[in-house]
Amino acid sequence: MLLFIEQSLNGLQLGLLLFLLAAGLTLVFGIMDLVNLAHGSLYMLGAYFAATFAALTGSFVGAIFLALFATLLVGMAVELIALRRLYGRDHLDHVLGTFGLILFSNEMVRLIWGPAGMNLPLPPWLNVPLQILPGVYYPSYRLLIIAVALFVAVLLYLVVMRTRIGMLIRAGASNREMIGALGINIKLLYTFVFGIGAALAGLAGMMQAPILTVQIGMGENILILAFVVIIIGGIGSIRGAFVAAILVGLIDTVGRAFLPDVLKLFLSNSAASTAGPALSSMLIYLVMAVILVMRPEGLFPAASK
Repeated sequence: MLLFIEQSLNGLQLGLLLFLLAAGLTLVFGIMDLVNLAHGSLYMLGAYFAATFAALTGSFVGAIFLALFATLLVGMAVELIALRRLYGRDHLDHVLGTFGLILFSNEMVRLIWGPAGMNLPLPPWLNVPLQILPGVYYPSYRLLIIAVALFVAVLLYLVVMRTRIGMLIRAGASNREMIGALGINIKLLYTFVFGIGAALAGLAGMMQAPILTVQIGMGENILILAFVVIIIGGIGSIRGAFVAAILVGLIDTVGRAFLPDVLKLFLSNSAASTAGPALSSMLIYLVMAVILVMRPEGLFPAASK
């Protein structure tokens, strides 16, 4: 039971990290109709910025805020310099263009930071376990990730649904020509939306950096899961991204923890240990396929958000 609680919390933490990554991706795709394969590169840059600023300032919290601002600026610069030329073009052009950005980003990181990975050490106050239930201890940093991601989710929902800029974002998603005709600077809106999406991706990378090694290409594998999340949740839907991210995180984490033990009832220990994680990954795509059959537009289509 204690193991199940711990793995469920791990799944929630992974799901919320996926939400940070997927929320920016679904905003960009839903509003700008842009397929951005380079979103994982912004996740990677956020992690590198955080590790660099932490080494320069000696402050973990200060490094996170500086890295968040730096990723926001990089995202806006990328939109202005490269991606603005892809609007209105075929999705294949988006794929080719943003794939080129992945290669460019990886080589840029290699030139600036070198081929070796970096580490982002945690301060002592975040490196201790906390008792959340009698006999159940959980790392304080993972609890912080859950709290920060939940706060960002609520803040993002309030901004999109309760503010004027959120109204413009939703209007741009439904009819960009009309809001342009009403005098709204659609190019500036796109730059702002892409910058926010980049900052969210960077925040996910920063939060993951103390857990994993910061290295070149670290955003490419997790980007696949982010695409699965927005397909399950519904393209352009923040609520859909939130629900789908937690679902994917729980399936992946709990499956990897318990499927090998179930398979050992039928297979050898080595075969079960190999097949368990593979089946856990397959379950994510199986769930996506089932949801697409039942609801082709995802759990929460953008029109219902």
